[in-house]
Amino acid sequence: MVALLSAEGSVSLHDNTGTIEMRPDEKLDMQILQGFLASKLPNAEGQLQLRQFATGAANLTYLLRYHNAEFVLRRPPLGSVAPGSHDMQREYTILNNLYQEFPLAPRVYFFYADDDIIGAPFFVMERRAGYVINDTLPRCIAASHSKKTELAWMMIDTLAELHRIDPDKVSLGHLGQPNGFAQRQLDGWIKRWRNAEGQAYAGADEIISLLEKSIPNPQCISLLHNDFKLNNIIVTHEDPCKPSAVVDWDMCTRGDPLFDLGLLLTYWTEPGDNPLTTQGATMPEFFKGGFPSRLEAINRYAKKTNINMENIHWYMIFGIFKLMGILQQIYIRYQRGQTKDLRFKNFDYRIRNLIIKANDLSCSCQK
Repeated sequence: MVALLSAEGSVSLHDNTGTIEMRPDEKLDMQILQGFLASKLPNAEGQLQLRQFATGAANLTYLLRYHNAEFVLRRPPLGSVAPGSHDMQREYTILNNLYQEFPLAPRVYFFYADDDIIGAPFFVMERRAGYVINDTLPRCIAASHSKKTELAWMMIDTLAELHRIDPDKVSLGHLGQPNGFAQRQLDGWIKRWRNAEGQAYAGADEIISLLEKSIPNPQCISLLHNDFKLNNIIVTHEDPCKPSAVVDWDMCTRGDPLFDLGLLLTYWTEPGDNPLTTQGATMPEFFKGGFPSRLEAINRYAKKTNINMENIHWYMIFGIFKLMGILQQIYIRYQRGQTKDLRFKNFDYRIRNLIIKANDLSCSCQK
């Protein structure tokens, strides 16, 4: 089954240094794709060239390059995946509606549900000009206190903008089940953690116990990105403090917006943080200073949304636990030989550092 969506507007041809030659175990068949896509994409003329985006540890993303046009293909990761995760049709449906009120959501062209073309369901979307900030800050930001602040506030303001959208206005009022959202999120990630655990991690059970004891009630319901962080934002080449797109929408749903903020703050390190925890989850060079603090970020978000921040530490600890689960799901696939990507070899070390981070945060809350 193929669902088609015609999309208007220009497509960027700017080279992206974030692409690599396709990894050997993640290659797509160029000839099969060329024939299949020929009539389904605008300006898809000439010989198809395929590159793989280097970043991203779960869903696989590819650059489709033609003579006068470029597109992005998204598919699930190799190997078994957790039930309900990496749903390409869900992500397609979300993007097909969201761009109407949230211009940073890329437009999609079509979704293909079967696995006879590339071995899995996939969709194709527009390619936005820009690049992703991963391990290193652009020089213009690293050398400027004001640009560091601008980058930080761009993230907070973009998140607040998403949370202010009325889901019904973009035909996503049916998405998810907001009632009991927090309990289901916690139960779901505990289950994913147990299913993928594979080994004992000292301190993990204490984090679970802490979260179970004090689940907060939501103050409001909004659209959630559910994996909002710096490297899920494409920034412009002209100014890396300006967003070109927000990507990775496969976990988007409706629920308590503080889940998004809590996860973002998981990556928001500060100079005084335990050095080990900055290796578990971080945004580049935040721990070196010059950026707004987590408290300043919390206060700005509160001002933009009028949401009370009294229980924000619970959401931050949950964000850490969720990231532990995501990393462990990836790490267990590497251990089982379902992926040979060497980036995942030491994910258990990152998980142990996240446990330290959660316990440090728990202790600071109790002082």
